[in-house]
Formats: sequence, C-alpha cells, structure tokens
Amino acid sequence: MSKLALTEKRNPATVDIDLMDSQQIARTLNNEDKKVALAVETQLEPIGRAIELIAQAFLQGGRLAYFGAGTSGRLGVLDASECWPTFGVEHGMVNGFIAGGDRALRFSIENSEDSAELALEDLKNFNPGPKDIVVGISANGGPRYVLTVLEEAQKRGCKTIGISSNPEAELRKFSDIFINPVVGEEAITGSSRMKSGTAQKMILNMLSTGAMIRIGKVYQNYMIDVRMVNEKLIDRGRRFVSEIAGISYGEAAELLKAADNKVKTACVMGIKKCGKKDAEKLLKQHNGILRKII
Repeated sequence: MSKLALTEKRNPATVDIDLMDSQQIARTLNNEDKKVALAVETQLEPIGRAIELIAQAFLQGGRLAYFGAGTSGRLGVLDASECWPTFGVEHGMVNGFIAGGDRALRFSIENSEDSAELALEDLKNFNPGPKDIVVGISANGGPRYVLTVLEEAQKRGCKTIGISSNPEAELRKFSDIFINPVVGEEAITGSSRMKSGTAQKMILNMLSTGAMIRIGKVYQNYMIDVRMVNEKLIDRGRRFVSEIAGISYGEAAELLKAADNKVKTACVMGIKKCGKKDAEKLLKQHNGILRKII
C-alpha cells in the first residue's frame, strides 16, 4: 500500500463530529478553518516570487493558465473568469482549465483527474510558449492530469507553479515555484474541498491580484481598470473617478462618458485638465501606471 498523503489522513479533532449538535459542528469546522490563513502565511515567500514571475510574464506579453481537477480546477476557472471584469484584462490573458472540461464545473467527473490524454488536450488548447506561466493546482499533488500538464509545460520552456497541501506532492518536481500551505487533515477525511480548497482560493486571489497590482491595474487600492458593464460597476467607476480626481459624481460621469468608460483615462483627464487623447498619450508613456502620472 502506498504512503497515505496528509490530505487523506484522519483528523483527530473531528472523529466524533457525527455526534455533535449543529452549533458544535459549526464551531469545530470554524476552528479548523482558522488554521488555513496561518498555513498560507508560511508560504508568503514563494507566493511573492510567483506574483513577480506572473507580473513579469504579463509585461512581456505572456499569459497565465491554471490547471486542476475537481475543486482545484473549479477554483482556477473561477479566479481566471473574474480577472476580466475586475481588472479589465483581455480575454485569454488569464485562463482556467478543469479536467473533464466545462461539464466538470457542475458535475463530478472524478476519473478525469487520472487522464494524461485530457491534460495534453487542454494544454494543446492553451498552446503555451516560453513567455507563459502554467499553474498546477492539487490538494494531494498527484493527479496524472496535473502532473502531465506541468511536465509538458516545462518541456515547452514555460515557467511552472505548483500549489498543493501535501508536503510530498509529486507535482513539486515539475514546479519552478512550489507553494505548500500545510493545512493539516481535513475535518471530513479526504474532503479537500474544505481547508485545502480554502487555502487554494486564498493563494489564487493573491497571485492574480498581486500580479495585476504590479502591472498597474490598481491605483492606491482602487481597481481602476474595472469594466463598467452593469449598474453596480458603473456606479463604482463613477465613485472612483470622483474620489481620485476630487470632483463631483456628476462631473465624473461626464468624464467617463468622454473617456469611453475607461476609469483610468477619466482620472487623468480630471486631474490634468486635458482631453481624452492627451490622457491616453500620458498613460501610454507611463505604461498605464497611474501613480507615475498623478
């Protein structure tokens, strides 16, 4: 019998969880969840290196892709899909792939994690080159799908990042940067959608957000490349311009209209008292980094 991965071991703190009442269950699960942020904290050094690696790739025209099976794959797809509205990036700059394809987002296709063929098919669809970054996500770090993706990506000259809750994860040997939040045994034995999944969500948030900050998608703590595609985001964009440029909400709305709803451009127009073309020229000269202009 192979050695049992940490993510598959029993948690001594929850062996009687089936005898607990609802309040006790909630308290016990919460106590386990408290360990997640502390586990992620131990990985800030490799997380920081990964953020810089991704940011530099973006600046050179590279792309980012997450690959995972089950919960890990779903979290990767989630993070990738949220980069477009949040940071205004072009579709295809951040990508998410899950073993088994889109159907696996809603339905469990568990045997897909063992398929090297699916891995090669998804990697072919992404078609990575040396400028791109490939991230493999797995709680136990051993699914054939993820291992195949990372190994093949390295052969193509890509930099790779592996994320796993298992210190002995196989994917480590195919990862240029290995991020290993050791969250301990799951509250429900083997249910890595819980603490491991929470750790993965936290780390993916840090990777994508950190890289976007580094390439100028954030001014102070405003998401200034937000896409104004619904009422909430329209209001948010107007508030941002109003607060940053020190003008009224109505003036911000007018500037945004003149700036084709580009928050960053409207901010420059409001502060520099210039037109759209001059604002765009300034942004281009400073690589889109608002701090360098205002």
